[in-house]
Amino acid sequence: MPPVALDPESVAQEVLAFNTRLARGLSTFTQLGDVQVGVSPRTSVHRQDKVVLYHYDPQVPDPLAVPVLICYALVNRPYMADLQEGRSLIQGMLKQGLDVYLIDWGYPDAGDQSLTLDDYINGYLDRCVDFIRAKHGLARINLLGICQGGTFSLCYTALHQDKVQNLITTVTPVDFHTPRDLLSHLVRQVDVDLMVRAFGNTPGELLNWIFLTLKPFRLMGQKYVDFVDSMDDPEKARNFLRMEKWIFDSPDQAGAAFLQFLRDFYQANGLVKGTVRIGDQPIDLLAITVPVLNIFARDDHLVPPDASKALGGCISSSDYTELEFPGGHIGIYVSARAQEMLPPAIAAWLADRVQA
Repeated sequence: MPPVALDPESVAQEVLAFNTRLARGLSTFTQLGDVQVGVSPRTSVHRQDKVVLYHYDPQVPDPLAVPVLICYALVNRPYMADLQEGRSLIQGMLKQGLDVYLIDWGYPDAGDQSLTLDDYINGYLDRCVDFIRAKHGLARINLLGICQGGTFSLCYTALHQDKVQNLITTVTPVDFHTPRDLLSHLVRQVDVDLMVRAFGNTPGELLNWIFLTLKPFRLMGQKYVDFVDSMDDPEKARNFLRMEKWIFDSPDQAGAAFLQFLRDFYQANGLVKGTVRIGDQPIDLLAITVPVLNIFARDDHLVPPDASKALGGCISSSDYTELEFPGGHIGIYVSARAQEMLPPAIAAWLADRVQA
């Protein structure tokens, strides 16, 4: 291919225009103030160690009788599910008449490095479920898991199905060895025992940079160049900074739990093989018979669709539903299309199955 001839005058004009937009944008940034995240009013109703259970204020007079507990991943902060006005899965669920709780795992420190998956799933998660059951006088509640939190929710349901009425998983890894799973291919080459021995708690900053390098051009360069075109718009600038705040707000990971998750799930693919044990109990997905709604993202680069869709062949439930979202791992929670699609679908699915 012959070299492309460049017109120096055109290049100079383009550079000037770019620098002008950049200067206007920097001026806008000085006027934005603090970037606020989380829009839905909520109350802390239960605490243990660093873990907090929040109850969101219902937005309809008579919400669905059986509440929904959201179990988020450990590796990021849960305000992604309630990022801002009009871009909030939680806000949408509340408007659809659901009664919503959420677990915030907090920020582990050196004193937490011996916490195991048993502590998180049979300890913190189970006590949050019991709190909600007691508060509402119910035997079972609805459980909604997000990403790694969906994997936790599957393990929990397999062990405590008597406490779960319906299970919803969103962008949840089940089969960790699907061909397009770039993160899994990377993790399988890592000496995770050495990494945890070296760090104790694995730094959130390290994990964040690993996630970014899965799509380096888009996530570490192009998005910032594209942003120059809109950074002089205060509202667009706030939207961008909210997302950046979430991306780089990555808690450290408790060493023992992180080691087990990488070793047993990512490296051994133990969830689909039936070799995972939480505490002294084996996790058998075939034990799950409750209704399951499995939501996955078509363009997900962190949890490919095949990794989530594997769930249908691993459980015994006769009431299994899949829902594909036409977007990516994060867009499933914050995009305009997600707000129109997911909360109504979740609410309708639950309303068909929840008995007061």
